[in-house]
Amino acid sequence: MAAKIVAPLLVFTALAAPTRAVEPELRSSWNVRDHVPLDEFIVQSHRGAGVLSPENSIEAFDIAWRLKTIPEADLRTSRDGVIVAFHDNNFERILPGAAAELRKQGVADLAWAELAKLDIGAWKGDAFAGQRIPRMTDVYEFLEQHPQRRLYIDIKNVDLKQLAAESREVHPQLILASTKYDVIRQWKRLAPESATLHWMGGTEEELAKRLAALRKTDFADVTQLQIHVHTAEDGAIAPSEPFLLQTGEELRRHGIVYQALAWNRKDPQIHWRLMDLGVASFATDYPDAVMQAISDYYAQHEKSQTP
Repeated sequence: MAAKIVAPLLVFTALAAPTRAVEPELRSSWNVRDHVPLDEFIVQSHRGAGVLSPENSIEAFDIAWRLKTIPEADLRTSRDGVIVAFHDNNFERILPGAAAELRKQGVADLAWAELAKLDIGAWKGDAFAGQRIPRMTDVYEFLEQHPQRRLYIDIKNVDLKQLAAESREVHPQLILASTKYDVIRQWKRLAPESATLHWMGGTEEELAKRLAALRKTDFADVTQLQIHVHTAEDGAIAPSEPFLLQTGEELRRHGIVYQALAWNRKDPQIHWRLMDLGVASFATDYPDAVMQAISDYYAQHEKSQTP
């Protein structure tokens, strides 16, 4: 099956958590290596490449693209109606040295001319000082110049009709990401050439209910589906391995790309484990490490096939 096109930033040390080997009976009979060429494997760089560079900046997007991943932009609307890329509700984290009044405000409180002056890079280090909040119409122009590049757009606070109109020329390069199914369905009516990502976290029981609701529409308008995967101290993952395996089998029947976000982890073991369970795509805060893990996974398979 060919792959279809289609959170404030936590700075943490993602050490290799203990993992338990996948039992043979829980290993998926379908493996991404047999169906998706390595250069077509979809990796979402969370918040652009927000651990490697100030998140949601043009510079972060460029890093993600150069790593052959797809950056994610979090979309908000300024006071005067300009859609920009910025994640947080306010500037507290990104502008720690600003006046208290400004830190309490957010994108919706300022006009574009004011937002354009904010330095969103200095908080991460002197080497990043001077980076700015990007206006999405400028990002679309960049995408037009590079038609092979794609972009996830995670909806925070935008008017979908405005977004669809302003991004019309690059709809085939966009993957709208939302945890809200009604938003995904509305977007597909406005931008049918665009792909979608329905992402979801929560307990296994909560996830099961959300998947049951999607079955009622036969997963209509969902191109990719992402599950958040968490690791316990003993190495057990949640949702459980059987749940992850069965979810992958169902999604493949509908032609949906099965994506996972291994929360707080960048080690290869968890990503290899998830691919063994049928996962075919990843979202990550660490695109450089995860791309290497995927490459190594493919290479190990090729080596094992050598006579």
